[in-house]
Amino acid sequence: MATKQDYYELLGVARSASPDEIKKAYRKLAMKYHPDRNAGDDVAEEKFKAVSEAYEVLSDAGKRQQYDQFGHDGLKSSFGPGGFDFGRDFTHGADLQDILGSIFGGGGGGGGSIFDDFFGGGGRRRGSRPDGPQPGADLRFDIEIDFEEAAYGSEREITLPISVQCEPCSGSGVTPGSKRETCRQCAGQGSVISGGGFFQVRQTCPVCGGQGTMVTDPCVKCEGTGRVKARKRITLKIPPGVETGSRLRLTGKGEGGVRGGTAGDLYVVIRVKPHDVFRRREDDLFCEIPVPFEVLALGGSIDVPTIDGFAKLKIAAGTPTGKVFRLRKKGMPSVEGYGRGDLHVQVVTEIPVKLNSKQKKALEDFKGTAGEKNYPSAKRFREQADAFLERKKAMGKG
Repeated sequence: MATKQDYYELLGVARSASPDEIKKAYRKLAMKYHPDRNAGDDVAEEKFKAVSEAYEVLSDAGKRQQYDQFGHDGLKSSFGPGGFDFGRDFTHGADLQDILGSIFGGGGGGGGSIFDDFFGGGGRRRGSRPDGPQPGADLRFDIEIDFEEAAYGSEREITLPISVQCEPCSGSGVTPGSKRETCRQCAGQGSVISGGGFFQVRQTCPVCGGQGTMVTDPCVKCEGTGRVKARKRITLKIPPGVETGSRLRLTGKGEGGVRGGTAGDLYVVIRVKPHDVFRRREDDLFCEIPVPFEVLALGGSIDVPTIDGFAKLKIAAGTPTGKVFRLRKKGMPSVEGYGRGDLHVQVVTEIPVKLNSKQKKALEDFKGTAGEKNYPSAKRFREQADAFLERKKAMGKG
């Protein structure tokens, strides 16, 4: 597998670049490699997708932080199987339309073909009727869940205010029995041409807004828009293994289409709350367990919490504080549905408090019998400190 190029290098910006600098760099490259400017050039198209992937990550604070910390591996949960897919994972369609509007007359890319090819029908194909069926927009919904929901999966019911297709007019925007009239300004083309000779500019018709037709007898319920606001209840199934940044795609649960167009998709972005016991890195879990000093000194066993319940962990005599044990396959389940991560357990010494007189005497007795051989780390540290001071003395520094 070829090594993926660094996102900052792709956009030609420093790792400390501001959001404005990142957007400016993407604007320049998107205009350069846009497929409508490079018809038939597969290399340019792949370059366009690559810089769009870089912009998707670096323009999102959460994804950028994951990338800066863990590189490309840190984005496994941010995109679907197989990695970044322009049509599924690019969430900056509005940015792209704004960036390219100045060179494509406000249409977001040569009549919308870039959105047809990459977003799976998000725009209007050349040659199609401008007043034909229009799909609804994809929507994003952010949700915060508990660690337990991420570990075991759960089901949530969410309610969203969504624009849905108007039923009385079937999304046409006109009173039932009436029909839309052809726009006289653009003669039904949806665009007008200004200028002359060699230099001509095609722009969206300012009268009909690019639709080619106009509503003269609007539907009473939707007032001619073809959509109405509604509160929609959606049952969301959260699979085990999701993590902060995971995205769930609900097909057809986004904004309603108009004039018979299909509904968009709903993307649910997950944020998992911090947990009191576990920390997570990809599918591995980490926890820190305080252990009585006598158990570390004499040996024994401790109960370790896992997402399956408590597990016994044997502690050898003389185990140092800070030692990490690895419990294989005791971590989080993979969101793809196969395999489990590991659980990494770090033991730390807990010093007893509120000692009674008997306990204090026992420790005093032990203290009187303990020597350097019982504390090799302390002995080694003292030897290193003495050597440092001897070197200082040899340099004439006191």
